Amino acid sequence: MIQVPAVLLLPEGAALVGRAMAPSVGPCVVRVDGDRLIDISESYPTVRDLCETEHPAAALRSASGADIGSLADVLANTSPDDRNVHAPWLLAPIDLQAVKAAGVTFVVSMLERVIEERARGDADAAATIRSHIRDLVGDDLRKLKPGSDEAAALKQTLIDAGAWSQYLEVGIGPDAEIFTKGQPLSAVGTMMDVGVHPKSTWNNPEPEAVVVVSSKGRIVGATLGNDVNLRDVEGRSALLLGKAKDNNAAAAVGPFVRLFDDGFSLDDVRKMEIALEVTGPEGFTMTGRSSIAEISRDPADLVAQAINEHHPYPDGLVLYLGTMFAPTEDRDAPGRGFTHKSGDIVVISAAEIGALVNRVVPTDRAEPWSMGASGLMRNLAKRGLLA
Repeated sequence: MIQVPAVLLLPEGAALVGRAMAPSVGPCVVRVDGDRLIDISESYPTVRDLCETEHPAAALRSASGADIGSLADVLANTSPDDRNVHAPWLLAPIDLQAVKAAGVTFVVSMLERVIEERARGDADAAATIRSHIRDLVGDDLRKLKPGSDEAAALKQTLIDAGAWSQYLEVGIGPDAEIFTKGQPLSAVGTMMDVGVHPKSTWNNPEPEAVVVVSSKGRIVGATLGNDVNLRDVEGRSALLLGKAKDNNAAAAVGPFVRLFDDGFSLDDVRKMEIALEVTGPEGFTMTGRSSIAEISRDPADLVAQAINEHHPYPDGLVLYLGTMFAPTEDRDAPGRGFTHKSGDIVVISAAEIGALVNRVVPTDRAEPWSMGASGLMRNLAKRGLLA
């Protein structure tokens, strides 16, 4: 069973929206009201609908509905091991939004992607390549603005040295890497299992801030995410990115979406410090951090590259912003770095949001994704919630 940690404490006074499964009813949009969860589905059948309002936080606070239970009880019932299917449990706090992600947005992660590419998925070779790459480019590129003249000059230097990489292109070039992390409704939430493909032998969590964006391209809130990464798969070929990133239960989001209001804005996201803790079944522990202040592309720029006149999203999107965390600590054999083991507990937290807690299992042992858009629409129609 996944244990609820104390770090899950949520920020006081925040406008927090999520989703819960109510037995014999179906998925509900819920507002956190102190230590209670209030079903606001009659006002906003989907989180997407709430995010399309002029002032989502105010709309959330004014919506009324039935009390479906205490936050503590619903959280405790969310772990799949001992779930009582006759009582509510949490879902991921997003629904119809496209699930997108930005990659190579921090210098450290950029260098690690270059290393993965050169290692061709071989974890044993990574340490030697890591040293060589850092000798060439250093690791203090934080002041380098992607797409600038200075970035173009560095690109030419690396080309001349035979060290250019497609990952350096999206790291310091004009165009960001934006990819599809999962389909609408496929993400898992806090206290649920997150999936790692059993064929992967070199993989890691990626603790990230996730912004929530309306169909008009307006950022309306934020949450936390785990962009689970199969380093060996992507390292073999960048064309395997979809196989490395988009798998059953491989996109975790939560615990709730914090909507922007007078007390929380995009500027707060820009300053967010995200903490990571991994605890293995054998007693292994690893900690890490990702500071959004060190991102090389502003979140607003990343969103503008994802949604624009060339690529609209009528139901909005969520966008993982990338991470500076790239684990190199050896877990087993020296030089092999970190990789997950089944049963790892991953806690991703930020004071502004709370904590996203997941247990790592093989993708074929995680709960299968079973309700897509058609299932949700049929359920809402049956409940008379579609206008």
